[in-house]
Amino acid sequence: MIRTFRFSNRFKKKILTAVFLTTGCAMMTGCNAPGQARDAAVDGKVQITFWYSGGKTAAGVMGDIIQAFNQSQDEYEVTGIQQADYDETYTKLQAGIAGKNAADIALLDSDKSRNLMQKDLLVPMDRYTQQDTSFHQDDFIPVFYSQCLDSDGGLYAMPAYGTTQVMYYNRDLFEKAGIQPDKLDTWESLADAARVIKESTGGTAYGWEPMWGEDNLIDMALSNGGSMIDEDGKKVLINTDAWIDSWEAVRGWIHEDKTMTVHYGGQGWEYWYDTMGDVLQDKAGGYTGSSGDQADLDFHKVGAMEQPGFGKHGSAPVARVLQLVMIDTGKDKTVDGAYQFIRYFADASQQAKWSMATGYIPVRKSTLGIPEYQSYTEHNPHALVPISQAMHASPDPVDPTGGKIFDALAIAADKVEIENIPARDALDEAARTAQAALDAVNQPQ
Repeated sequence: MIRTFRFSNRFKKKILTAVFLTTGCAMMTGCNAPGQARDAAVDGKVQITFWYSGGKTAAGVMGDIIQAFNQSQDEYEVTGIQQADYDETYTKLQAGIAGKNAADIALLDSDKSRNLMQKDLLVPMDRYTQQDTSFHQDDFIPVFYSQCLDSDGGLYAMPAYGTTQVMYYNRDLFEKAGIQPDKLDTWESLADAARVIKESTGGTAYGWEPMWGEDNLIDMALSNGGSMIDEDGKKVLINTDAWIDSWEAVRGWIHEDKTMTVHYGGQGWEYWYDTMGDVLQDKAGGYTGSSGDQADLDFHKVGAMEQPGFGKHGSAPVARVLQLVMIDTGKDKTVDGAYQFIRYFADASQQAKWSMATGYIPVRKSTLGIPEYQSYTEHNPHALVPISQAMHASPDPVDPTGGKIFDALAIAADKVEIENIPARDALDEAARTAQAALDAVNQPQ
C-alpha cells in the first residue's frame, strides 16, 4: 500500500511513495558557470544519484525504470537510493548540500521542494524546458503543474505524479440500501445515505468512515468555499463559517448521529487498514481514502466516486503533486543527465504504466490517449475517478509558516473527530495559534 500525506510534526505519518515520468530527449548543453565541481564518471558514464522513497511495489517499479533509462543510452548512469520517507530525504538533502555530497535528483512533496527553491538550492527546471522543443506545458494537468511554479511563474520542479482523496463505497451495502452513488453530490446527501445504510443493516455497519486526520476535513472546508489564508497572505481564515460549518457537520455525524466513525491511533498504518477493512468486511458503507488505495482494493466489492461538494458549493478537494527536483551540485554534465532522466519519467506511456500499477494520477493529459491505458481504464473505470477529480481540484494550500498552520489543524481535527469538541472552539484555538505563526513570518526583519 502506498500513501502520500502532508507531514504533521504531531503525527509524523510515514510517507511511502514513488514516481514515474518521461521520454529521453536531445542532449542539453551545460548551463552552469565555469569553476564548479567535477562530474564523476565511471566506465565513461556520468554518474547520477537519485534519492526517493517508496513502498515495496513502487520501489520495484522505480528500480525497473532506472534500469531501463540506463540501458536506453550510454552517457549517463543513474543510481537510485531509497529513503524511508520524504522527511528523511529532505533531512539528508540539507546535510548533503552542506557537505557537498547531496543527491543530484530527489523526489519530494511540494512544501519541501518549495523550501529548497526559496533557498536557491535547486537548478531551475525551465532552464532546460525552455530549450526543449518537445516539452509542452499544456499537456500537464493544471493543478499539478501550477504547484511547481515559483511566484514569478518559473518552473523549479517537474510534476511526477498526483494524488487526491476519493470515495470508495461498498457495492452490496449501497445496493441493499437503495443508494445510487451518482446521486450523492453533496456531503449532506452522503450523510443522509449513511443514515439509511446504518438502518438497513440493523446498526451492524456504519454508513461512512472518513479517514483520520485533517486532510479529509480540509477537503470539506475547501468544498464549502473556504480558504486557508486570505489573498494578501496576512490573515488565517480557518475559523470562518466555511470551515466551522463543515467540520461541525462531521462532528455531529460521528458523535451525535453515530452514522460515521473514524479509526485512529495504533501502530503505523493500522488505522488505515482498519478503515479499509471495515468497508471490505461489510462493516461500513464506504470510506474516504487515497487514490493510491486502488492497488489494494477489490473493485468487485467496492466502487469509486469523486468527493461531493458541500451545501451550494461544488467539489474542490485538494490534489497534491509529488515533484522531481534537480539539486544544484555545481556539476554541469550531471545536471544535463538529471534532466534527461526526469524527462524519461515524464513520458505519457511511462505515466500510464505507473498509474496502472499504483492507482496514482498521471500528471499528463496525453496519458489518456495511450492505447494500453485506454484499454485498462475501459475495464477498470475506477482508475479514472481520481483523474476526473483532479481536473477541478484545489492545489495543496501553501503554508508559509513551514507547517505550523497544518499542525494547528491536525490538533483541531483530533478535537473534533475524537474528543467531540465543537468545531468552533477547536478552530478558534487553531486560528489563534496559526495567526501568531503567520504574523511571525510576515513581521519585518
